[in-house]
Amino acid sequence: MAKPDVIVIGAGVVGLSAAIAAKARGLSVVVLDREGPAAGASAGNAGAFAFTDILPLASPGMLKKAPKWLLDPLGPLTVPPAYALQILPWMFRFWRACAPSRVAHSVAAQTAMMDLAKAELEPFLAATGTGQMLRKDGNLQVYESDAEFRASLPGWQAREAHGIVFQHMSAPEMAALQPGLAPRFIKGTFTPGWYSIADPKLFTLALAEHFRARGGTIERADVKALLPVGGAVDVATADGATRRADHVVLAAGAFSHRIARNIGERIPLETERGYNTTLPIDAFDLRTQITFGGHGFVVTRLSTGIRVGGAVELGGLSLPPNFRRSEAMLKKAQAFLPGLKTQGGTQWMGFRPSLPDSLPAIGKAAATSRVIYAFGHGHLGLTQAAGTARLVADLLTDQAPPIDISPFSPQRFS
Repeated sequence: MAKPDVIVIGAGVVGLSAAIAAKARGLSVVVLDREGPAAGASAGNAGAFAFTDILPLASPGMLKKAPKWLLDPLGPLTVPPAYALQILPWMFRFWRACAPSRVAHSVAAQTAMMDLAKAELEPFLAATGTGQMLRKDGNLQVYESDAEFRASLPGWQAREAHGIVFQHMSAPEMAALQPGLAPRFIKGTFTPGWYSIADPKLFTLALAEHFRARGGTIERADVKALLPVGGAVDVATADGATRRADHVVLAAGAFSHRIARNIGERIPLETERGYNTTLPIDAFDLRTQITFGGHGFVVTRLSTGIRVGGAVELGGLSLPPNFRRSEAMLKKAQAFLPGLKTQGGTQWMGFRPSLPDSLPAIGKAAATSRVIYAFGHGHLGLTQAAGTARLVADLLTDQAPPIDISPFSPQRFS
């Protein structure tokens, strides 16, 4: 097989989007993935393009909530006891990222990334023939008390300062938008700029088919190491084979830091283990995505069902799933949406790659400019995939990126 211009490691939505963007620049591209397209977080996420989600998980407000949440093993944010010691260094960096000056830096960078991702999205969908999968139903964030609503206002003020449109709503206004909410929710905020995809797995598989139809190649291979060799990079896989390319894009999600470590780079990537249950499509008359922020989960309407999921379990890659978390969210969802039918659901757990400041790692490796990193998007991989693809394609072709990418430097934690 001839040496390709680019090997992309990872066939999730970020990796495939980057591969398609590179192919559109005239480069020959091979994608390698240990399981194949849409096998990881791209398969079971909530399907949202959360362009308004510019606030990092690490924030002063999170520091106030975290102790209470961490004590609840089924709560919105938890660390399994078996993983607590291992994650301490990451948690220290997370604590440092909560400083107001660092939060402001993250918000500015995330806003620029979101603006780029939103601008790139619809042209990317049109180019890949997936435009019909886009939905623009908005998102309704709901509150159970005046105190909870008031606590949210600084976040909305930050969004307003960056041009994000939203509308605070009373209970009757929410009922008109989304019938069936429990009366415990007395206020809400609707963001019409919140898009979604009909089904994230089907979307990612469609990207794979588009890439293949344009002459791209996708192979199953478990990548173990990278080795810069002159003007190229060797990619070593678990079967003992070695593949060579002029450039490598590392977009292997939660497994990326293991591969980066083999070229001498230690990037503090952790795993937000996300849980959900997908119910039959007739489980509820859902008209917009609903975010239950005080409980850390969302309810989303997909073409294939009603998905109830979210929360953050910082538990690494090896511990077995704790599907009691899915069950706890589903039980709450039934209380919050009394008409929700909870029978016939399918449970899922996936690994979301998370860096302490909630910004992805996008840029060149320290060891060689021929390796480009594109991972660490947390729960925003789908949202930022088209924007990341644009940046990766620019880096591959020595074009000036449309935004300042220094805040996303993979070396910012060194």
